[in-house]
Parts: sequence; structure tokens; C-alpha cells
Amino acid sequence: MKHKKIGLYFGTFNPIHVGHLIIANYVADYTAIDEVWLVVSPQNPLKKKSSLLADHHRLQLARVAVENNPKISVSNVEFDLPKPSYTINTLVHLEEKYPDYRFSLIMGEDNLRSLHRWRNYQEILQDRELFVYPRVILPSEESTDSRTVEFPFPTTIHILDAPIMAISASFIREAIQQGHDVKYMLTEAVEKYVREMHFYEK
Repeated sequence: MKHKKIGLYFGTFNPIHVGHLIIANYVADYTAIDEVWLVVSPQNPLKKKSSLLADHHRLQLARVAVENNPKISVSNVEFDLPKPSYTINTLVHLEEKYPDYRFSLIMGEDNLRSLHRWRNYQEILQDRELFVYPRVILPSEESTDSRTVEFPFPTTIHILDAPIMAISASFIREAIQQGHDVKYMLTEAVEKYVREMHFYEK
């Protein structure tokens, strides 16, 4: 029996933008992954961030963004799991719920470099694949190339030749607050939702 391959792309998606969607669609179209799930991360109850939209708003924005793409879905699985959310707990939960699916992780180069600091990262990598997309490395960030990252056990890491996305959700939030036009950074449906709800405005 052939297992359906699901790529999990975690994020706050605050808001979801074209950079997120280009990466998700690239993985769904250029790799052996059958479907990409955008896993919307809930707000950490121990951290108050006024710039973070409520969970249900970020979830709805993500759903609006991908509603016409059969290869990309949105998941709120972490909303009902214990907080704070840990990737290993989410993986175990999903694998128990969907035993016929094979789950992989989609992450940026920066996350790969810090993966050894994640809870139970060895277990995360056990029998699971990583799909790593490139990102712009700022001068202030560690310059280690993700392609040199090595782990003390066999694992499968796919370095994707995907477009490098310099766009960020924080830039979009600041632009909206300052009254700038962001319509090409968001899908038309997401931009309309954000504008009508007056999200991120002063």
C-alpha cells in the first residue's frame, strides 16, 4: 500500500503571504510530497504579543489563501494540543490519527541550523524527511550554511532549489501600520480580508 505523503509547514502565518504560498506550492509541485498542510501555530499563552492576530483570524486567512488549491490544506491541529506546542508532540498526534500517511517537515535554512535545540529533535528526524527551503541570511545572523549541517545519525534532508523569499510577515504588518500598499505581497482574497477587518492598522 502506498502511503500518502504529507509535508507539514508550521508557522504563525501572521499574516500568510505570497512567500509562504510560493514555498508550499513549490514543495507540492516539485517534490514527492502529495499534499502540503499549513499548520497554524496557536498563540503561546505565556507570551503576550499584541501584533499577533487571534488564532481563528490567522486560521481563516490561511484558508482563504489556499481555498482553490487542492494540493495545499490548512490545519488547526495544534489548537487543541497542550501548550506550548512542540513539533514532536504534533507529529506523534498526527501519526496516530492518520496511520496511513507519511509526514515530513518543511522548514527554512534557519530552522535547520537550530534544529538540534528543538525538543526531542532526534526523534523528529527518525524515519522522517526534511524539505529545507533557502532564505535570505541577514548580516546579523549566523553565517553557517545549512548544507553543512550534520547529525550523528542517518537522516534524509532535501535542500530545495526554491525561489528565495525576502518578504516577511513583520514587514507586511509594519507596512500596513504605516499606511503602505501591500496588495502584491498578499493574495487578493487575503488582502481584501485584512483590509476589511482593519488588521494591523494603528
